[in-house]
Amino acid sequence: MTDADQNQKALGEKTSRGRRRSVAPATEPISESNQDINLTDPQYYFNRELSWLEFNKRVLYEAFDPRTPLLERLKFLAIFSSNLDEYFMVRVAALKQQVAAGVTKTSADGLTAAEQLSRICDRLRPLISQQHRHFEQAIRPLLSEHGIHILDYIDLNQEQRNYLQRYFEEQIFPVLTPLAIDPAHPFPYISNLSLNLAVIVKDSVTGEELVARVKIPRLLPRFLELPADIGFQRGDRTVVWSGVLLEHVIAHNLDTLFPGMQIQEYYPFRVTRDGDLDLAEDEADDLLLAIEQELRKRRFGGSAVRLEVHAEMPEALRETILDELDLTKNDVYEVEGMLSLRHLFTLANLPVNELKDPPLVSVVPPALRESAKAKRNANRRESADDLFTIIRQQDVMVHHPYHSFTRTVQRFIDQAAHDPDVLAIKMTLYRTSGDSPIVHALIDAAENGKQVAVLIELKARFDEENNINWARKLEDAGVHVVYGLVGLKIHTKVILVVRREEGLIRRYVHIGTGNYNPKTARLYTDIGLFSCQPELGADLTDLFNYLTGYSRQQAYRRLLVAPVNLRDRFLSLIHREANHARNGKHARIVAKMNSLIDPPIIVALYAASQAGVKIDLIVRGMCCLRPGLPGISDNIRVVSIVGRFLEHSRIFYFNNDGDEEVFIGSADWMPRNLDRRVEAVVPVIDKAIVKDLQEILGVLLADNRNAWELQSDGHYIQRQPDKNPEQSSQKILMQLVE
Repeated sequence: MTDADQNQKALGEKTSRGRRRSVAPATEPISESNQDINLTDPQYYFNRELSWLEFNKRVLYEAFDPRTPLLERLKFLAIFSSNLDEYFMVRVAALKQQVAAGVTKTSADGLTAAEQLSRICDRLRPLISQQHRHFEQAIRPLLSEHGIHILDYIDLNQEQRNYLQRYFEEQIFPVLTPLAIDPAHPFPYISNLSLNLAVIVKDSVTGEELVARVKIPRLLPRFLELPADIGFQRGDRTVVWSGVLLEHVIAHNLDTLFPGMQIQEYYPFRVTRDGDLDLAEDEADDLLLAIEQELRKRRFGGSAVRLEVHAEMPEALRETILDELDLTKNDVYEVEGMLSLRHLFTLANLPVNELKDPPLVSVVPPALRESAKAKRNANRRESADDLFTIIRQQDVMVHHPYHSFTRTVQRFIDQAAHDPDVLAIKMTLYRTSGDSPIVHALIDAAENGKQVAVLIELKARFDEENNINWARKLEDAGVHVVYGLVGLKIHTKVILVVRREEGLIRRYVHIGTGNYNPKTARLYTDIGLFSCQPELGADLTDLFNYLTGYSRQQAYRRLLVAPVNLRDRFLSLIHREANHARNGKHARIVAKMNSLIDPPIIVALYAASQAGVKIDLIVRGMCCLRPGLPGISDNIRVVSIVGRFLEHSRIFYFNNDGDEEVFIGSADWMPRNLDRRVEAVVPVIDKAIVKDLQEILGVLLADNRNAWELQSDGHYIQRQPDKNPEQSSQKILMQLVE
């Protein structure tokens, strides 16, 4: 029996909806835990940094997989590079700081910071080589076959060269600044993630060889398209796009920058710097001002952490750059061909539908469809409040991107902003889009006289500037804006709407797993719950009072809130399943999240596995738990799903001897989520929604197209359909909502 068959057998419950796969309870014969085993032993943990590299390796594999449409493969190459940039700016930078500070503390798996850096290099270099080799040898030829031509300068005809020379003179040359490097000109500052040319020139008078640096301007397009009338021609075959790299145009016109000099060679290179904010929150009188000041520093970056060079760069030139950047040879990554493949997003966005995934058609969930119809009927007075009417009658779950974010969450906020019976709107914003319709709706609400309070997390990494801009606009409109708490990030995703109805005050809530961002809502899978349960309304009122005022709230009616009770509650739920198993009762845990790192949670899962609890973990990214260890984690299976959409939702299922409990929320099982962030996780009470969430988990566990199984040695093996029908969980979930 194949893995896919076993998955189906383990799941297979059918309902009137047809293709339902739900999580079934399972218990194994009980064996008492071996009390002599130390579950905190480093041998039972994977390193989080190396685990992340394994995740990015799975991302890269999507670019290698011929089943993935061509432009989507290009997109995954860009994602791999973009992910690495952030990884070096944050994670590698932090490890380097530990080494510099002489920190001797080891990670959960027993490695020092220096050992981790060494292993990162060993793991990463082969991946980068594979990425660039695949782009040059496989993807570029396939792009050409489909009419997308990234041309080498040497292959251009004279007409094309003349055009690019004019373009250079008119559009590029005026913004370039060649910088000499010699005793009279100190080594220039190389800004973070900048692409540069190291140019070797020979003085035609003295014969001396000199070095200069030319920065490739970021404000100009990396890919310069040739006009259709002079672009690449290929008989009667359609040419979608043809052009060259910006740095090649600059490189072949360097004589204009260095008149009287002979251009000897040029070599592209790129620098990555520490990009994390160095913020002393407890010393900041004004958090907004403090973050703005730190952002100015980030534009240039902190200390260098990585140097990317073309493989042909001479050793002497490398050493010069390394010395100036205070880096070592271990920090150098050689690249054959084009540096910084993150810019491939440009070509991946070309409008060639046959080379992309089929268009996503998001729908409105059945419970809200009548509401949507009513809204379109301008003659119906009840259309203004029927969304609230539906939520008042029943809880409603939305599953993005399969369910439309715009026609559910965004509409909920927009309707609340313009409903005369709504008195107040309170919500959290961690990340939102650049032109956010949600923020505009909140501004409208304030202008309509409603009490509006928004908690904007200014410390949302790499979104700080965007959040500062929105915070100022909201404040200008009269919105009460809170910037976060000292020592804590506000990561929870919640909305509270207070409405007057027939002399009574009623509270409506939305509690979700994802950011209130219409753009990423089409790319990330997330769950949201609309409810009018009085207990949840009261809990969110208490939570917002804690966030905006002074409170030491230690208990909530329904919500699990970090850092108050979330960790203890999750641990108690895991321990309860273990006790059920020891007592011969049904016990089962299924948990879906982005990352699993927290040692106490892992210890509790190990103990539950030893007690006989069957545990399935759907962990997209980092996982420090080692499954399949005899006597430790025999009953734990870990899968990661990497596909068209970024799996971002968090769902937690506990069988509880048949009295099932399911939770959704914003928290992963990581120390930062449980201890250093404000998070909210909500129990799902509605039985129909519980079944829907079970179905989602079942479909994910049965995936044999995008699912990877974590092995006990830390490697992942992708499931294959073999002779069974291919089951892509994301495709199935798209079909289920049609």
